[in-house]
Amino acid sequence: MTVRLLLADDQTLVRSALAALLELEEDFEVVAQAGRGDEVVAAALAAQPHVALLDIEMPGLDGISATQELRAALPSCRVLVVTTFGRPGYLRRAMAAGASGFVVKDTPARQLADAVRRVASGLRVVDPSLAAETLAAGDSPLTPRETEVLRTARDGGTVADIAAALHLSEGTVRNYLSAAIAKTGVRNRVEAMRVADERGWL
Repeated sequence: MTVRLLLADDQTLVRSALAALLELEEDFEVVAQAGRGDEVVAAALAAQPHVALLDIEMPGLDGISATQELRAALPSCRVLVVTTFGRPGYLRRAMAAGASGFVVKDTPARQLADAVRRVASGLRVVDPSLAAETLAAGDSPLTPRETEVLRTARDGGTVADIAAALHLSEGTVRNYLSAAIAKTGVRNRVEAMRVADERGWL
């Protein structure tokens, strides 16, 4: 059986190289490509792939949200996340969104092809070292509101800017930021954002 593939990555060079690499396999056919997360569902509905290989950080819609939308719109299509960002929180969120596999971009070609075949056949595939790291890292300690405030703070705005964007009082925003700083064990909100981002909590 020929495995029909959809590739989504905002870096054209990476996407083209991945397509060329996968097309070398006799049983693979790349039937669709997307450069944005919000193009994935439409491309998949048009091309009817068996497996979608999605990056995480894409414009329009991140790969985790795109996974969720794709699984709802086309349940027959399985998702393999292929990303530079091998973070425990990302792995946990991707699998919760319905991904069948999660590998990093420096995975050797033979292993990537094997991962695609295994996902296509209904199995789950996860980078072993990342799986161990994810189990050790545990769940995010941040509440949904604390996560939202930290995400909004990434744009570099003041407490007043964050409060206005989220329709909260400045005092409430300060409380959420203080809680996030305490939970991440750091000294300020910049470090809290860095830690939360590295662990995939944002």
